[in-house]
Amino acid sequence: MVNRQVLLRERPVGVPRADQFEVVERPVPDPGAGEVLIRNHWLSVEPAMRGWVNDAPNYLPPVPVGAVMRSYAVGRVERSNHAMWRAGDVVTGMFGWQEWAAVPGSVIDRKVDDDLPPSTALGVLGLNGITAYFGLLEVGEPRPGDTVVVSTAAGSVGSAVGQIARIAGCRTVGIAGGPAKVALCREAFGFDAAVDYRSPDFEAQLAAACPDGVDVYFDNTAGAVSDAVYRLLASRARVVVCGTASVQDWSPAPLGPRVERVVLVKRARIQAVLAFDWKARYPEALGRLGAWVRDGLIAYREDVLEGIGEAPGAIAGLYKGENMGKRLIRVGS
Repeated sequence: MVNRQVLLRERPVGVPRADQFEVVERPVPDPGAGEVLIRNHWLSVEPAMRGWVNDAPNYLPPVPVGAVMRSYAVGRVERSNHAMWRAGDVVTGMFGWQEWAAVPGSVIDRKVDDDLPPSTALGVLGLNGITAYFGLLEVGEPRPGDTVVVSTAAGSVGSAVGQIARIAGCRTVGIAGGPAKVALCREAFGFDAAVDYRSPDFEAQLAAACPDGVDVYFDNTAGAVSDAVYRLLASRARVVVCGTASVQDWSPAPLGPRVERVVLVKRARIQAVLAFDWKARYPEALGRLGAWVRDGLIAYREDVLEGIGEAPGAIAGLYKGENMGKRLIRVGS
């Protein structure tokens, strides 16, 4: 029995490259007291992983060099020394980029619902959906009739934000890269309008899509895309800062347009969202998100890579825009 693991080989600066990871083979571990042995079936790939491996201030300490790459996963409990979990349970938690994980029972977040695909626990019913839920509803405070603009709107977080905003009675405008993703925003995720930030007339298209200004901006990118949105903020707009995907390096911090005057004149509010801050309310979010998925009110897409050997280059590919939907790695049937 062999456990294939992806280790961080060297400390990246910016977006991690494939050669900064290595795949190793080790024996399958035995679970100790209070631990469970999990056979992972699905591994998650997150934009946040760039921050997890860089040696820069962040909300989590950096993954140590030589350690298994931090990752959410879904797997099956094969052996259990913990009273709460039994063999056969399909569970999710921070199990890492590896085929087998022996972890304390407390590391398991929850048992995965039987009636939905288990992979959804890493996307629309995982960190991405939870971030969209609390970021929009609690931080963005959408009101019926508001114009909600979302960057990386075809991604796993952005697509959920757009659909939750429509459920809340808002008009939705998505920003995505390339005609295929713009079409995905409109046709699969129901955005009222979608614009391509790569178009030469992007700013004009965005202004035309937001004739009454932007009431809520869900920012997954920072950079030039967000600069364009800030110029269109409506009075008392709310900006939800979720990610900075367009900025390659924060040391030194890049300089750009100053937003303070716009924020002052429009009496706008800027606030970040980290899903971990809402952990006590995860059951609420998962309950409502699951109901919306079952009722067909939220659609999702998955971009599946086959085998753990695909993991080292998966983050870099995410930042190149290769994925069409939530990026996952399948390591078991």
